[in-house]
Amino acid sequence: MPLPDALKGQLSIPAISAPMFLCSGPDLVVETCRSGVIGSFPALNQRTTEGYRDWLKDIQKRLDVIRQQAGNPVAPFAVNLVVHRSNPRLEADLAVTVEQKVPIVITSLGANDKVVEAVHAYGGLVFHDVINIRHARKAVEAGVDGIIAVCSGAGGHASTLSAFALVPEIRQIFAGTIILGGALSTGRHIAVARMLGADLAYIGTRFLATRECLAPEAQKEMICASQASDIMYTPAISGVDGNFLRDSIRAAGIDPDDLTKPEGYNFGTSEVKAWKTVWAAGQGVGSIVDVPGAADLCRRLGEEYRTAIAETATWT
Repeated sequence: MPLPDALKGQLSIPAISAPMFLCSGPDLVVETCRSGVIGSFPALNQRTTEGYRDWLKDIQKRLDVIRQQAGNPVAPFAVNLVVHRSNPRLEADLAVTVEQKVPIVITSLGANDKVVEAVHAYGGLVFHDVINIRHARKAVEAGVDGIIAVCSGAGGHASTLSAFALVPEIRQIFAGTIILGGALSTGRHIAVARMLGADLAYIGTRFLATRECLAPEAQKEMICASQASDIMYTPAISGVDGNFLRDSIRAAGIDPDDLTKPEGYNFGTSEVKAWKTVWAAGQGVGSIVDVPGAADLCRRLGEEYRTAIAETATWT
């Protein structure tokens, strides 16, 4: 299974801490990268492009210090850029991304060959998230290095397709890196992703419940108390189908059984307000019962992953 040369020897486990809107920040990115897991954050988590540049410089500086001191692999980090006409900051944020030479760019809501060309020009990688094979074909045409299969059960915007269906279909048309997301919360889940044919696991909700995450404590507590049956799949929060905590919808004063889909998709104040009061989460919440530090979580995932791989080696 293919892994870009830039990632070989840099990871302790084949995993990415997925970019989480309003929740991923520099501390979470640095701690996951320190532990050999790709850390990431959405550019829009900073309110301005200048603030985005400041975060990039801070992360780069801290990781450079760690690389000089650590004997273990320090993973590269990634930034999520929303490639959609309703994102007014795309052009400015892309310019800063190129200026700071972000190692990995994760694009969402639109496969844009111009973005791919700009990132490739300085040697960066582009991974694009998709929810179906049609979107995957567009990503292949745009020249991306990796395709993220955001399958059923993933937090936030997600597909209804099973990983057992989508990953093999993507592999039929794409020889590059495949990343699998969707209800992955443990090291055993990472091993399953690899056995299914993915090169990397894409883990979001599990990293929501970490000390470094920017999510409010109430959100972390709700995640730890929830089961898969507490996750609601609806387009009514952002205009795009996604998975959210039903109790957070109710706590926001909205009847989860009487929702109206908003008109269009907006990355302005209304979008931020919606995600602040209604919390995204994946169906893997039932495997989450604590709020560790990100480094401790990465170590745990690594131990679980290696145990699962060793166990499969004994099968006959």
